[in-house]
Amino acid sequence: MGTSSPVAPGEQPKVEERWRDVLTGVSPAFRFGRRLFKHLPSEPRCKLCSAPFHGPASPVMRLFGKGPWPKNPKYCNSCFKQLTQYHGGAEVDCSLLFADVRGSTQLGETMSPTEVRDLMERFFDVAAKVLVEHDAIVDKFVGDEIIGIFVPALSGAVHAQRAIAAARALMVETANDGPRPWVPIGAGVDSGIAFVGSIGSGPHVELTAMGDRVNVAARLASASAAGEILVTSDAAAAAGIDPAGLERRDLALKGKSTPTRVFVITA
Repeated sequence: MGTSSPVAPGEQPKVEERWRDVLTGVSPAFRFGRRLFKHLPSEPRCKLCSAPFHGPASPVMRLFGKGPWPKNPKYCNSCFKQLTQYHGGAEVDCSLLFADVRGSTQLGETMSPTEVRDLMERFFDVAAKVLVEHDAIVDKFVGDEIIGIFVPALSGAVHAQRAIAAARALMVETANDGPRPWVPIGAGVDSGIAFVGSIGSGPHVELTAMGDRVNVAARLASASAAGEILVTSDAAAAAGIDPAGLERRDLALKGKSTPTRVFVITA
């Protein structure tokens, strides 16, 4: 283990079907395991199955192959083996949440490097906990941004609702529901078809999402102000949100030929 071999052309449909079963919830074992593990203390956790790496349950997790994989400790040994053995993914209907620290450059001018590091670690810890509690897969931390993937296997058909609820909860946890947040953040949410699966090779394999929906959510987070959640019309419709009374914006996002209609939601 540790390297991923190319999937033979004849096996690709089977691998894609396996991924789709997991991501859409047809695989009950994956859904049950994650729902169980997320209630066991404590952080950090496996990025895929949420098995705890610390706390009283961690020794038992290690007995079942759920200890952190040494070459990529974001995953447990068991899940990393699955990522490499079944290298690939599937296109599924899902929701994407990007949350971005706003004004990070200005923060760097008023804080020491150590203070900035401590602030970002606190933000990532809080954000990861919120995403896991709302049944998201924590994709990755990129600079001053965290990404959550909400798939039907974990969030059910209401994955758009869960993504928006997670964004609201994150605003509350970072005090962006008031005038003095301890870290200013904005967020973007989009829903639709995206590729979700494993990319990379060897110890650099990652579970991630790719596609236009991912790009849109990322750009919405970058366009948001502190305390704002920018939600696409598709995500709002999927979540059953009545747009009446919500602020609307038509944004010219990079790479999009037409303006993107979004609604502004706050905590």
